[in-house]
Amino acid sequence: MVQYETHEYDVLVIGAGGAGLRAAIEASSAGVSVGLVCKSLLGKAHTVMAEGGVAAALANVDERDGWRVHFADTMRGGQYLNNWRMAELHAKEAPDRVRELEAWGALFDRTQDGRILQRNFGGHQYPRLAHVGDRTGLEMIRVLQDHGIHQGVDVHMECTVISLLKDDGRVVGAFGYEREKGRFKIFSAKAVVLATGGVGKAFKITSNSWEYTGDGHSLAYHAGAELIDMEFVQFHPTGMVWPPSVRGILVTEGVRGEGGILTNSEGDRFMFDHIPELYQNQTSDDPEEGWRYTQGDRDARRPPELLTRDHVARCIVREVQEGRGSPHGGVFLDISWISEKISNAEEHIRRKLPSMYHQFMQLADIDITKEPMEVGPTTHYVMGGIRVDADSQMTSVPGLFAGGECGAGLHGANRLGGNSLSDLLVFGKRAGEYAAQFAKENGVGKVNEAEIEAVASEALKPFDNADGENPFQIQYDLQDMMQDLVGIARSDDGLHNAGEEIHKLVQRADQAGVGGNREYNPGWHTALDLEHMLTISEAIALAALERKASIGAHSRDDYPEKEEPGAGKYNTVVRKNADGEMEVSREPIPELREDLQDVIEEMG
Repeated sequence: MVQYETHEYDVLVIGAGGAGLRAAIEASSAGVSVGLVCKSLLGKAHTVMAEGGVAAALANVDERDGWRVHFADTMRGGQYLNNWRMAELHAKEAPDRVRELEAWGALFDRTQDGRILQRNFGGHQYPRLAHVGDRTGLEMIRVLQDHGIHQGVDVHMECTVISLLKDDGRVVGAFGYEREKGRFKIFSAKAVVLATGGVGKAFKITSNSWEYTGDGHSLAYHAGAELIDMEFVQFHPTGMVWPPSVRGILVTEGVRGEGGILTNSEGDRFMFDHIPELYQNQTSDDPEEGWRYTQGDRDARRPPELLTRDHVARCIVREVQEGRGSPHGGVFLDISWISEKISNAEEHIRRKLPSMYHQFMQLADIDITKEPMEVGPTTHYVMGGIRVDADSQMTSVPGLFAGGECGAGLHGANRLGGNSLSDLLVFGKRAGEYAAQFAKENGVGKVNEAEIEAVASEALKPFDNADGENPFQIQYDLQDMMQDLVGIARSDDGLHNAGEEIHKLVQRADQAGVGGNREYNPGWHTALDLEHMLTISEAIALAALERKASIGAHSRDDYPEKEEPGAGKYNTVVRKNADGEMEVSREPIPELREDLQDVIEEMG
């Protein structure tokens, strides 16, 4: 009989980033018992790496901003493949969530009259990102953590969940293990909230931290929930490219928001030559319409470096492929040029971008106040994820909720910068609220001992294969393959090859072996992560193969058009069939509600 500890809660939250903490706070405030499981130490969640700011239509810098504009920008950025109800809720509720953070002690940068300062960001019509220098995510986690510890939430640090437990079709808990000692833990819960973040570690070059192995997506899929739009993986246009030891580390969009420009090896600001029709100013010479562009217009009020991330990333790749890249395979991002316009530019840059200044100085020996940075695309975010109800955040599996990056729908084909932090606040709150409500309305489910035995046996299998293949090598080969075949530029042949390679990797992972014992064994941890990584990699490749068009963050060399003839707008849906196989289908996106269609038309 397997030995394990048992913990019982009304609501179990898996993941302690911004969404998980916000869900735990909300559930606890509803008067239910809450357990919070985090893969690393509390406060070390990947949310701390979010730098630029929180998108919310506070209208503190430009009074023309409002939820309608934010809604329209989000829908436009997502190529109208968004769940429009989620986009509506997000735009309306984000300002209250930011003010709530401020009331809990967040120290935002300020305007001269004392209001929360907001900066420009890609795809947003007006300055909308409330920020704390370039350390906004860190401040958010500090505030949520400080507020959360007073709510009576039970925290289980350095604990990984490897399976959800079900009873009669409903989720009733989770099976996990302590990373330090290797001891198993059973969490019994009336409702479970997944807030595990993204999938970036399935790729070779990524800004994501080591925890981002797609755990929540995979847990939900294997529990019977649906995944949607997994083909939409965002490659942030600016990650560090030199030296090799820091390749992929994020360079915040805030650098461009504060005036940074992109140039190629010939010194040309190439972004001016590639303005999408959607953003061209074809109808008006009014300077108030300056956020739209005229092709080749070097005097536009709003720089084209702040177009959507998918577009900027593809433009950078084009410059490199056509021989105009920087010495190490990127392009140049220059903020030092503002010294031509600002007398105290060096002090201004260090004050506005303190993390970026220290990051480049310490890791690359580059002073960004005096010289340009070398940057290139890095795997950053997944717009696809677990399908949820827009209002409650519950999945198709009763008792299972999802929030933050692992929940899908808000961002459509491409996420606007800053919408991730407001997303996790708005929908983390909703997930916690409705999970608590579900827990109050439902009793404790029965945990199946046979299921526990089976999961434990599978978890310990790598120790039985002590002479098996090194799990680190399998992980490396997966990341290398995903980067090459399922990266920024995709094709039919490449995606078919990716599917075949994933099946081979699944077989190799089944024979992965580790030595030693269960006490803090990194090889064992990686072997267990492989199932999640392979699951989400297959989902991404299958969904990318299904969508025969190039739209948002999904780009097909063999299908350059934005829409397939006669296909209309649809979600790709990935589910586990009765035979345990992964299958993908299409589902039409519901018609936009009439009043919201009016908002879109009103906003141009």
